[in-house]
Amino acid sequence: MARPRPAEFVKVKTVAENRRARFEYFLEDFFEAGIALTGTEVKSLRFGEGSIAESYAEVDKDGQVWLVNANVPEFSHGNRFNHVPKRPRKLLLHHRQIEKMKTAVSREGMTLIPLSIYFNGNGKAKVELALAKGKKLHDKRETAKDRDWKRDQARIMRERG
Repeated sequence: MARPRPAEFVKVKTVAENRRARFEYFLEDFFEAGIALTGTEVKSLRFGEGSIAESYAEVDKDGQVWLVNANVPEFSHGNRFNHVPKRPRKLLLHHRQIEKMKTAVSREGMTLIPLSIYFNGNGKAKVELALAKGKKLHDKRETAKDRDWKRDQARIMRERG
């Protein structure tokens, strides 16, 4: 019998977060993926450096998922074996998850967006991915309007007690 999945991923230390993703996209399915890193990349991430603001994930023809355009800066105390900051990094997922991603991207026109890079309770670096559909301009306006209204509601409720 399969064990139940937790509703929320256990994030002990969040390194990088893509905050614009929730504004720019409708997020549908969420995945937790391991990431294949070199030693200096792990050290750089543990110091809290890294950015996924303009990155995305793609499934190649071999059935592997890659994190593209994520910036993990060079480790400050690294030597000549330091890593390349913006290299594509392999994401580690189950075969069924990769197939689900591949069909959603090819048929439904969705994209794979990394939401955050974090370390879990076991100290492993993980990436939270989401299958997302892009928002149009009017959808973004609607999101901003809802967010402003919720902020005003909270302020009114605080004032009234």
